[in-house]
Formats: sequence, C-alpha cells, structure tokens
Amino acid sequence: MSSMSEFALASLSAQDAYKVLRSVVTPRPIALVTTCNADGTVNAAPFSFFNAIAFDPCMVVLGLEARPDGSQKDTARNIRETREFVVNVVDRALAERMNLCSLPLAPGEPELAVAGLATVASKAVAPPRLVDAPACLECVRHTTLEVGNRREIVIGEVLHIAVRESLVDRERLHIDAVGLDTIGRLGGDDYATTRDRFFMPRPERPGAS
Repeated sequence: MSSMSEFALASLSAQDAYKVLRSVVTPRPIALVTTCNADGTVNAAPFSFFNAIAFDPCMVVLGLEARPDGSQKDTARNIRETREFVVNVVDRALAERMNLCSLPLAPGEPELAVAGLATVASKAVAPPRLVDAPACLECVRHTTLEVGNRREIVIGEVLHIAVRESLVDRERLHIDAVGLDTIGRLGGDDYATTRDRFFMPRPERPGAS
C-alpha cells in the first residue's frame, strides 16, 4: 500500500484547505452563469463548484463565494432577487472567453462586452443564453443555503435545456459527448478536456439475465 499525505483540515487555513480540495475533486464541470438584475442588466460569471444533482425534477447546484469584503457577487445577488439563471456549458472553444468573465470587475461592469460574448433570448427565463455555448440549462432557484462565512449553495430546478442541433440525435435522445467538447477544472490554473475517454459498463450481479 502506498504512503499517504494526511491533511487535517481543522489545522489548515481556509485558503490552504481550498487548495487541497480543489486539486483532488477533479475534473469539475464549469458553469458559465448568466443572470439579470432587477433592471435587466446581464451578468456572466464562471463557477467550477457546480454539478447536476437530481432528476424528476432535474436539479443543479452552484457554489457561490462572496467577495473578499463579504459582500455578495452579482450572480448571487441577482439569483436572490430574480430567482432565475442560465448555466451555459463551456467547451474548449469558449474557454478563453469564459476565463475573461472571471476578471474582478466592479458591480455592473459588462463581462459580456469584455469577453466578446453574444447572447440570445432564453425560452423559459429572463436571463439570456450565450450564443456560442454548446448547451444551456435554463433554471429557477429552488433553495439557497448559507454555508460558512462567505459561501452560498444555490439549488436550481432546470426548466429547459438547449443543445447545439448538430450534437443531438433526437430519435435516440443521444448527445454527442465528443462533439460537446466540454472542459473541466483541475487544480489551480489547470483544465482538462473530455477527448481522452474509456468505456466501462455498469456491473451486473452474477447470474442476472
């Protein structure tokens, strides 16, 4: 058995514990989230503490961190106020523009303009989708949990999903995972693609027919 490095998180600073956690929970899918404030101004921000957590109804979860001074970021405030948001799935072609949306802009500054991102109207919610996203999940807030000093957990119900038409076999409800070309977050500034894959079927009980 190989030796293990042990980390008692109670003995680490919050930042050091985060560095270890983010480096081992990988790859993490990235949600490039669009929201609107009460005046209709659109915000876009990426989050890698994100995943799908349930179906019937379909649910996703976002981990939203506050600003260093403890104030809410635009995404968290907008979801609190309007309840609606869109998760834009990030592929390799969108990666650099997604990264620009993480710049520490002042509240109300236009991430979309800085990143050169165009939008199109959603079907079920007010916040728009991103034109270049290969898939978009239109969501409404179900629950917000306050966790720790600077973290909110938002659980959203998915009302509508849009996927680039060339990636979908409607007859089989099959989506081309290779063509979707999503990226995932690793530790630090490292990312991964889904191009290297292997197939492993789910196990069956011995003798099952």
